[in-house]
Amino acid sequence: MFRRREVTVLPAGRPEGPTGIYIVDPVRSTIGFSVRHTSIAHVQGKFTAFERILKLDGSRPSRSEIHLSVQTGSLDTGSPELDAQGTGPDCLDSATFPLMAFRSTGIRDAGDERYRVSGHLRIKDLELPVHIDVECGPASRAVHGQDRVGFVGTTTLHRSERGLGAGPAPAPGGSLISDTVRLTLGISAVRVRRAESA
Repeated sequence: MFRRREVTVLPAGRPEGPTGIYIVDPVRSTIGFSVRHTSIAHVQGKFTAFERILKLDGSRPSRSEIHLSVQTGSLDTGSPELDAQGTGPDCLDSATFPLMAFRSTGIRDAGDERYRVSGHLRIKDLELPVHIDVECGPASRAVHGQDRVGFVGTTTLHRSERGLGAGPAPAPGGSLISDTVRLTLGISAVRVRRAESA
């Protein structure tokens, strides 16, 4: 006769996420923004020159780190007049402050591959707290062996709190640009191999 054995089945734990150092792929990534304009629904634009480093801990995502650097002079709205205003001394002042940077200080798991990233955003000579809501996509491996991760994130900024002017700002033609700016991130990053990171 066979002896009956009792087997305890433990629930499967959450699969470990990607781990390692990842760098942004600028070709497949975007850093954009939108701001309300009185004469049209919104002005939309993007920054075309930026660098990002992700230090990911798949077993403990809260220990991951995010570092971002954006060249303020790379602002592109599709309008030379608005670009000049945005990079001028009354807004980003790109001539004096060519970079703005973000560094994370904490990452909270919000469930369902969503995270709340806290950190400090430095614009001009101010460094203020900001929170970014992030949704992660699945990790993947390209045909040539590159490990990739991707995510999208959003946050809302107020220009008057960032030293970018107080209240609605006049735009070319006498119309106004809102104080509220919505920042959007669409990031694809590639894992750095050990030899490369060394």
